[in-house]
Parts: sequence; structure tokens; C-alpha cells
Amino acid sequence: MEKKTTYWQENLRLIAICLIIWFIVSFGFGLLLVEPLNEFRLGGYKLGFWFAQQGSIYTFVGLIFWYSHKMNKLDKKYESEDGLLYTYDAADEDDRVAHESSRMTQKTQTQTETT
Repeated sequence: MEKKTTYWQENLRLIAICLIIWFIVSFGFGLLLVEPLNEFRLGGYKLGFWFAQQGSIYTFVGLIFWYSHKMNKLDKKYESEDGLLYTYDAADEDDRVAHESSRMTQKTQTQTETT
């Protein structure tokens, strides 16, 4: 149980980091700090304008790749395959296995009836 809790705490930490970066780039650089940033230029455009238009998009795409990379490492660290091991309790896992088994039985019966 402690392993599951630690896994989710680390996952929530990554999400919080992404949200903080998202807020700083979109709201901070794009709105609050636009005037001081406009004193600098990037590619011929004022930096504040650039962050509001392109910079935030590049940052968001970068965050997606960063989060994906970090989650893959986290899943390997906790021996989780796509995080699925930590989305079910043991009782839920037993129910899922039983459901999968009954679904396979129904599928086999359906195939037998059609032939």
C-alpha cells in the first residue's frame, strides 16, 4: 500500500510542476510580465508578444514530452506498466480478472455457435 501511495504522490508532484510552469509561462510571461519582456526581442518580435503567441505553445508541447518521459521513468521505478497496477485495489483486480474470464468464455461460446 505504501508503494502505491508513494507512486501517486510522485505523480501528483509531476502534475503540480507542470501546472506551475504552465501558469508562469501563460499568465506570468504572457500577461503580467509582458511589458518588461517587451524590452527584449526574439526573432524580430517583442519577447512578451512572442511568449503570448508562440512561446507558451512551445512550452506546453515541451511539457507534454517532459511529463511523458518522467512518467515512463516513474512507471519503471515502481514496476508499473502504464500506471495500471496502481489504479486498482486487489479486490478490483480480482473483479477485473473474473470479468475478463467471463468475457472470454462468452466470446468462445459465440464463436462456437457461429461455426
